[in-house]
This record gives sequence, C-alpha cells and structure tokens, in this order.
Amino acid sequence: MMEKTVIDIEPAASVLKLLGDKTRLTIIGLLKDGECCVCEFVEVLQMSQPSVSQHLRKLRDAELVKERKKGQWVFYSLNSDHDAFLMIEEILTFIPEQKEKLSELEKKGLRICCD
Repeated sequence: MMEKTVIDIEPAASVLKLLGDKTRLTIIGLLKDGECCVCEFVEVLQMSQPSVSQHLRKLRDAELVKERKKGQWVFYSLNSDHDAFLMIEEILTFIPEQKEKLSELEKKGLRICCD
C-alpha cells in the first residue's frame, strides 16, 4: 500500500481550483490512461485548438501535466511526480472513465491523428 502524502492547504487548493473546471478535469481524466496529443483533445472536447492549449498551459504551469514534443506535435501526460498526484488519482475515481471517448476517436480513425 502506498503511503499517503500530506500536502499543504495552499497547493491543495490550487490543484482543486484547477480541477474545478470541467474541461481541465476532463483533460486530466483523459490522461489517466496515457498520453494524448492536442489534436485529440480538440476532437474529444469539440473545442478550438487555442482554447484547448490555454487549458493545457494552466495545467502545465501548475506542473500537473508534462509535455513531450515529437516534431511539430506536443503530447501531454500526467506528472506522476507532482506532490498532489495521489490526490488527483483519488479524485479521478469519482468521475466517469474517459477511455470511451478515446476509443471513439480510434474507431473514427482520429486517434493520434498528428503522427
């Protein structure tokens, strides 16, 4: 069993504030099972690329997500080294799985369309 990490109120409140946004919570839920490209978020969330990038920037600035560049594309993943990672994982157990949204993308041939 993993040892519980206690984090201070301020950082916890900041993380909870970020995850209080439906779009950002969905993004975190999508990243639970692996990395995603911006183009996949655009498709799943039905939002413009600049809007998605704005949400990702906030998550990246808070170090909740990491980015990996591959050519001109940027792939995002959860930052498992973040102090609040265990709290985030726990929060994700209370929301619906997001895997289905990525499966739908795959069926449409749009999964990782930017490779």
